[in-house]
Amino acid sequence: MIESEEQTLQAATFLAELSHRIDLPLVFKSSFDKANRTSAGGFRGPGLEAGLRILQRVREETGLPVVTDVHTPEQAAIVAQSVDLLQTPAFLCRQTDFIQAAAAAGKPVNIKKGQFLAPEDMARVAEKAAATGNENLMLCERGATFGYHNLVVDMRGLAVMAQSGYPVIFDATHSVQQPGGLGGSSGGDRRFAPLLARSAVAAGVAGVFLETHPDPDHAPCDGPNMIPFAQLEPLLVELKALDAVRKAALAAS
Repeated sequence: MIESEEQTLQAATFLAELSHRIDLPLVFKSSFDKANRTSAGGFRGPGLEAGLRILQRVREETGLPVVTDVHTPEQAAIVAQSVDLLQTPAFLCRQTDFIQAAAAAGKPVNIKKGQFLAPEDMARVAEKAAATGNENLMLCERGATFGYHNLVVDMRGLAVMAQSGYPVIFDATHSVQQPGGLGGSSGGDRRFAPLLARSAVAAGVAGVFLETHPDPDHAPCDGPNMIPFAQLEPLLVELKALDAVRKAALAAS
């Protein structure tokens, strides 16, 4: 999420330089409002107006495309004027009016699969969005509820969602989240995020979503899931190489 204007621009600059250095396209994601915090006291971000101004600076000063999440139908058209893509929260994937408002805003939409939803059911969600005339959709896996305070990833779901014809994105860091696991906030286990990311790339996803931070242990949101800046470059280089091997094998078969 957007912690401050300075921190956000520093992070975006780091990522833009990394993208250029390893020749890997990156999309910058940050949130102006984290509306689904575990507790009422959780930091939510700077809000719509200030947040969009900061995200516009990121686009202008780094050249990175920007995606952010929207939380209400009314936000979609407003936010779409300031970013390149919209993202819909997993918990809202069944809300028809919301999904259609996000798609109707005209920008590509990354639709996150609810932790409670079967992968094949995402085809119906995509149909709702596509009914607006927007076919620029992506479907995002972010883990499935497995008991209390735990998520697991069924890699078969990546292939199932791909049958919809839309690109599939894998959220490797939210997939290791432990929702509400710390009482007043969510826990997680970042050790397993690289493993899941490698598995998803080998399975043929179109892209990987990763949360990263210079100091995850002191991040105000999702710190236990995040990849430290210091570990990000080798992971991305590995994922890029793995993707190249997979594509070469497919081309040779």
